[in-house]
Amino acid sequence: MTTPNFTAGQEAEGKVPALIAWALFILSIPSANVLVLIGLIVSYVSRGTATGVPRQHIDAQIRLFWSVFWWTIAAWIGIAVSALASVLLIGIPFLLVFLLIWFLLSVWFTVKSVLGLIQLLQDRPI
Repeated sequence: MTTPNFTAGQEAEGKVPALIAWALFILSIPSANVLVLIGLIVSYVSRGTATGVPRQHIDAQIRLFWSVFWWTIAAWIGIAVSALASVLLIGIPFLLVFLLIWFLLSVWFTVKSVLGLIQLLQDRPI
């Protein structure tokens, strides 16, 4: 396995897959997160050959996915527990809070992906 070369002025490989992955991440809300999984696969597949700034973006995409994934799992657990508790009418406020958290996670993921795409188009590292 080769280590990536982050030297300035070097021709970077992997920019197109990084662009594709950011674009798929941006479409997470309209696609109900299906395209995010495809973007993650693109990131992992292209990671080995990417160099320079695109490699940094691909690594950032993978980190972003996994951090949001675990927070989303926590939000869904909170939603499920609150939904069960709402039967007793005490969980409704908690259900609304966890639904709001899940929505804000989705919006944050999309905004972070848009910013990453803009930085990649400008050849700026994350």
